[in-house]
Amino acid sequence: MTMSTTPGGPQMPSASFGVPQTEPDPASGGPDEFEVPRYAPQWLQLREPADAAARAHDLLDPLRIRLANRPGRATGLVVHDLGCGTGSMGRWLAPRIDGAQHWVLHDRDPYLLHFATVGAPRAAADGSRVTVTTQRGDIGRLTPDALTGASLVTASALLDVLTAEEIDTLAAAVVGAGCPALLTLSVVGSVELTPGHPMDREIGDAFNAHQRRGDLLGPDAVEVAREVFERLGASVLTRPSPWRLGAGQSELTREWLRGWVGAAVEQRPDLEARADTYLRDRSAAAAAGELRVTVQHSDMLVLPRPTGGAG
Repeated sequence: MTMSTTPGGPQMPSASFGVPQTEPDPASGGPDEFEVPRYAPQWLQLREPADAAARAHDLLDPLRIRLANRPGRATGLVVHDLGCGTGSMGRWLAPRIDGAQHWVLHDRDPYLLHFATVGAPRAAADGSRVTVTTQRGDIGRLTPDALTGASLVTASALLDVLTAEEIDTLAAAVVGAGCPALLTLSVVGSVELTPGHPMDREIGDAFNAHQRRGDLLGPDAVEVAREVFERLGASVLTRPSPWRLGAGQSELTREWLRGWVGAAVEQRPDLEARADTYLRDRSAAAAAGELRVTVQHSDMLVLPRPTGGAG
C-alpha cells in the first residue's frame, strides 16, 4: 500500500513504515487532486520478500472455495488491487489461484502504476492467462459501482492508514459488490526486538501515536474494520502475519528502523537526541546480523453475501 492520507513529514507506507520520496511527478504538470508523497520503488521491492513470507497462507483455502463457487465463475476472475504500489500482491497471489485473471491495479501514483504493470504476473496457478489494467484514483472515493463485476478485492498495508470514515467507504463498496476481500499486512501496534533495549517501548509507543495522528486508525484499524464488515453482514476471518527479520534481512531491518524511529521522533521531538544514538546502535547491530525484529501484522479475509453483480 502506498496511499498516504496525510502528506508531509516522514510518511510511512503503512504496515512496515517505509521510505518515501516527496518530489512531484514531472509528467503531471504540477499539483492536482491526486498528488501525494511518492514511495520509492526500491523500498517496496526491498520489503516484498518479507511481505510474501508474512502473508497468512491459511486464508487461501477459504478464498479459493469462495472463488470456485462465485456467480459468473465461467468468465474468469476480475481482481481489484487497491493501493497496488509496485504490484507485489498480484505477484504473490495470482500464481496461487487457478483460472484466467484480469487485475485492475489502483494507486494514486502513476509512477508506481508503471512499475506494477511492467512487473505484473502473466500466469495463474494452472497456467491460465493473467492480464492487467491500471486505474489512478483515491481509495476515499471508492464506490460499489467502481467494483461492479469484481470477483475479489485485495490490498496490502491499507487499513491502518485509513480513517474510520474511509473504512466505512471501503466496507460499503466491498459488501455492495458482494465479492470477497483479502486485506493483508495491517499493523497491530506490536514490535519485538531481540536483544531488547530500554528505549524499545518508548519508541514503539511514539510510533503508534504517530500512526493514530489526526483521524487515522493506525493499530486500531483491524478491529474497527472487522466490526464494520460484520455489521454489514459479512463473515470475517483474521490471521497473524508477522514480519520476522533476522541476519538475512539486515538491509530491510535498517531501512525499517530508520522509518520507525523517524516517525516516533516526528511524534515526540523530545526523543530526538536519544533516538539518534538508539538508531545508530540498532542499525549497527542489524548490519552485524545481531538484531532480530518481529513486526506484528494481521491479515483479513472478508466474505460478504454474494450479489448478482459479483464476478
